[in-house]
Amino acid sequence: MKHLYLSTTLPYVNADPHIGFALEIVQADIYARYRALQGDAVFFNTGTDEHGQKIYQKARDTGREPQDYVDEYAAKFRELKSVLGLSDTLHFVRTTDTAHKAAAQELWRRCAENGDIYKKSYTGLYCVGDEMFLKDGDLVEGKCPNHPTMEPVEISEENYFFRLSAYQDKLVEYLSKPGVVVPEWRRDEALKFVQSGLEDFSISREKARMPWGVPVPGDDAQVMYVWFDALTNYISTLGWPCSATASQGEPDCPFDTYWVNGEVMQMAGKDQVRFQSIMWQAMLMSAGIKNTERVAYHGFITSGGQKMSKSLGNVIDPLSIVGEYGTDALRLFLARHVHPFEDSDVTLERFKEAYNADLANGIGNLAARVTTLAQAHLEIPIARPEPGIFPSEYTNALDSLDYKSAADYCMGLISDMDKEIAETKPFSVVKTDAEKGRTMISALAVRLYHVARLLQPFTPSTSDAIKAAILANTKPENLFPRKI
Repeated sequence: MKHLYLSTTLPYVNADPHIGFALEIVQADIYARYRALQGDAVFFNTGTDEHGQKIYQKARDTGREPQDYVDEYAAKFRELKSVLGLSDTLHFVRTTDTAHKAAAQELWRRCAENGDIYKKSYTGLYCVGDEMFLKDGDLVEGKCPNHPTMEPVEISEENYFFRLSAYQDKLVEYLSKPGVVVPEWRRDEALKFVQSGLEDFSISREKARMPWGVPVPGDDAQVMYVWFDALTNYISTLGWPCSATASQGEPDCPFDTYWVNGEVMQMAGKDQVRFQSIMWQAMLMSAGIKNTERVAYHGFITSGGQKMSKSLGNVIDPLSIVGEYGTDALRLFLARHVHPFEDSDVTLERFKEAYNADLANGIGNLAARVTTLAQAHLEIPIARPEPGIFPSEYTNALDSLDYKSAADYCMGLISDMDKEIAETKPFSVVKTDAEKGRTMISALAVRLYHVARLLQPFTPSTSDAIKAAILANTKPENLFPRKI
């Protein structure tokens, strides 16, 4: 048995959950479920990023205390576990948790002890959207490329800085290893950025200007820059700085099990490369902690060829989709009809077409046909099929995070079964040759059971319902009513 640590980025709690984050966490959950099906132990992490200038300002604008404000939004994101059908391996961390703040301060101390944190005065353009200072080379028409509608603000203050420039050679060595970033072109992007030269980055803010943050150890006048604080969640959720060393008499430590001795994998959006594969990796190096073995970057979801915007009226609410079509419908769509690494255009019309084709006319129709035949003609349910070995077409796709190809493979099996039923007509054969007909129907039930097992990472509730119906020899309720 292998141990997998898998984490999404933490969404910033200044808005309701959106379909972009639903994509990331569903992709991660598909992979977590797939590895668990293979018998691996999985620690799946997500949570909420709750400090920083934007949240402090939002709370002030609404006349609320920051903690009260973030408590409300953290509860909404925690509800995604049931709304999106996330697995039981999921853990939820908040950056306002006492243990997390202690971990962030310990990481600061270790980086400082290594000589990688220093204080200096600085003047520069600051993007409130990204909560980071911008270099001239970052600007596009004078704006942050990630927030082109926001004017950068010039800020002058004394901050602590992390000595990122000291890790250029080590980062080049790290990023030169195939597989540490997926897809490969994102690794090339990160490597070229590092090779072009690195500048140290600010990791604190003056408390008098922005008090909502983790206090800097030994300096009450400063709080941690939100990225230094938030990135620490990947290890604080595992109990770091704990240790399972027997001589220390401490209990088992998830950090040792899953990070030190396990496989470490992170998932993030394509705009996170600098933060996840450069800044965070350098912080780990400074603190003497193992680097992430793989970071997978997904693309963005657009709608009607444009970036989603409330003013354009093209924002797609994942909660509304789940309310009308069900959790598994959204999950399968995000897996099969959204590119795992490139940007994808999504509209409600396209979603409805996929729902009817994949679910109403596909999975739901086949399940109804086979279980109806079984209930009518099999005297006893089939025996629970042995799990067997996963097909290589399926495992190769999911090992490379190609959710679309794995889902396509499953849908291909469903299409093949539909065609076979149409050609062999077991519903007619069973009337003239009962034994032969029952054998054909029994074989179809076994095959459907195996298809349901392959679908489990994508549509867990549907998979469970189909398997239960086959073993009980009953027809389930209409799984996916057709939508007009």
